[in-house]
Amino acid sequence: MADRLGFKCIVAALVLGLGFSQPLVAQTERLDQLFAELSQSDEDGSLRIEQQIIAEWAKSGSAAMDLLLRRGQDALDAGAPEAALDHFSALVDHAPDFAEGYYQRATAFYLLDEIGPAMADLEEVLTRNPRHFEAMRGLAVMMEETGRPEAALELYDMILQIVPYSAQTRDDRARLHQQLGGQAI
Repeated sequence: MADRLGFKCIVAALVLGLGFSQPLVAQTERLDQLFAELSQSDEDGSLRIEQQIIAEWAKSGSAAMDLLLRRGQDALDAGAPEAALDHFSALVDHAPDFAEGYYQRATAFYLLDEIGPAMADLEEVLTRNPRHFEAMRGLAVMMEETGRPEAALELYDMILQIVPYSAQTRDDRARLHQQLGGQAI
């Protein structure tokens, strides 16, 4: 499992935006444009832009790596997380800078109740892509499940800085804030 110091380092890096590897230049420009649109969107446009961002994240720049990603996603959809794990592990081995490989593998680990490896992969995602709000959401869920609600609340706040109209995140944040008795973190 991720220790508290490791988590704090990730949060600090996310907040400060320090030295992360960059995806392809064209993809970076497209993502920057989408995130700018997201920050200016209303509630109706937010979900559409989020989906466009997620679609961009799934582009590795390699047909072979995209195929591994697709095969792993198909295995997840078929309810076969073990098979998905094999595809995503191969993807991570062959494209270690491709954040989405780690994100998808984290999903497979989570479905297999392997919380420690899932959290470690989500940390890898956030190291490579500090704006990956889906990885933040997954990490927040796991922080709650492992008894760290304050850390989960911090992550929900970070997501809302990126995706202010995320109804799911607002609901999760409000629920958790209420569970904590409305206490400031």
